Amino acid sequence: MTPGHWLRTGLRATTYSLFAAGLALLNVPVLALWLAGLVLCPLPVLGTDLLAVTTTVVRWRADVERRLAARVGVPIPRPYLPAPDRAEMGSRRWLRWIITDPATWRDMAWLLPGAVIGAALGLIALAVTVYGVIGTGLLPLWLYLGDVWFGYGLIWPTSDLGEAWLALPQGLVILAVGLTVAPQLRAVDVRFARLLLAPTAAADLRLRVAHLTVTRADAIDAQAAELRRIERDLHDGAQARMVSVGMTIGLAERLVRRDPAAALKLLAEARASSTAALVDLRHLVRGIHPPVLAERGLEGAVRALALSLPVRAKVTSDLPGRLDTPVESAVYFAVAEALANMGRHSHARSAWVTIHHTEGVLLVEVGDDGVGGADAGRGTGLDGIKRRLDAFDGTMALSSPPGGPTVVTMELPCALSSPKT
Repeated sequence: MTPGHWLRTGLRATTYSLFAAGLALLNVPVLALWLAGLVLCPLPVLGTDLLAVTTTVVRWRADVERRLAARVGVPIPRPYLPAPDRAEMGSRRWLRWIITDPATWRDMAWLLPGAVIGAALGLIALAVTVYGVIGTGLLPLWLYLGDVWFGYGLIWPTSDLGEAWLALPQGLVILAVGLTVAPQLRAVDVRFARLLLAPTAAADLRLRVAHLTVTRADAIDAQAAELRRIERDLHDGAQARMVSVGMTIGLAERLVRRDPAAALKLLAEARASSTAALVDLRHLVRGIHPPVLAERGLEGAVRALALSLPVRAKVTSDLPGRLDTPVESAVYFAVAEALANMGRHSHARSAWVTIHHTEGVLLVEVGDDGVGGADAGRGTGLDGIKRRLDAFDGTMALSSPPGGPTVVTMELPCALSSPKT
């Protein structure tokens, strides 16, 4: 670890310790409010509303602790079970969900010991660092103010300039100890919080089942919508053209003896209609599974997409092999949707796509230098990408500040099925 990295780590840990100690002091009133809401819960209106509000505050406090833990590299997933359908806040169904969720009681069990441990460790880390700062700052104050300066004597015993000189190396040592110990104390606090705020094995399994239930329903809905689209495209496109071809050939059969010239003209029209029907079928096949994806894999298919864009797009890929066909198809259509959104909304001059696979995870990044301001909550394009990835336990992250750039990051756990030859 370089001195600069050590210093930044220590200062960051000290700052987080101060913030965490201040938040820990909120745990006691939050716990008191939640207990009051639980006791008054049988009362109509007032009790249920109070419990709903205090439960929201408790979960907010626990989520703040989880976010602070993530800042120091210890992620703590949210353990709460999803709310039941049509359960309004404060209703009996909502209260039953809150009270029967084990994570609610684990949050409550964490509040009091979390307050003691968080405040104690945070204040210790802060006190050692501040004491070291006082020791190192004592000599300059003596040199600047002389015997007039005596305030530090209450904290750091000094009576003359010689003792102030001795305080400098002592203060530097204590400051170094404080900056070294602060990350360790912060890690202890975070790991204790993870014992109670992280989901248990049973809760993790329930969350997994709930997630699989949702993604399975989304996959079934997406499949049904895709089948309806294929049926509609066949009915309105190729099927209608083939019916027209049959009718045209029938008319040509009637005219072939009486008016050969008109029959030849109808046959030419039938050939043109059959060609158009073939084009429609090719477009339909591309929408189901593009031939370029089957022939050249994900990397080649994405490069073909980039060539069709109206702006310059750079594709960087280091895939050493092929992905499983369902994963490959899902990623291809997700990238296509992201690039289509870019073309419609971003007003970009250039774009890029990077594809990287490491340690069983596929990482895909689609970005552009457009105007930014994209919001996953508006429209259905980004939501469609998320649903595609959810079916494979994938995730999507969006970064699009006003003014750009816009970057869509997709991650999927997957394996390479075969190496390149």
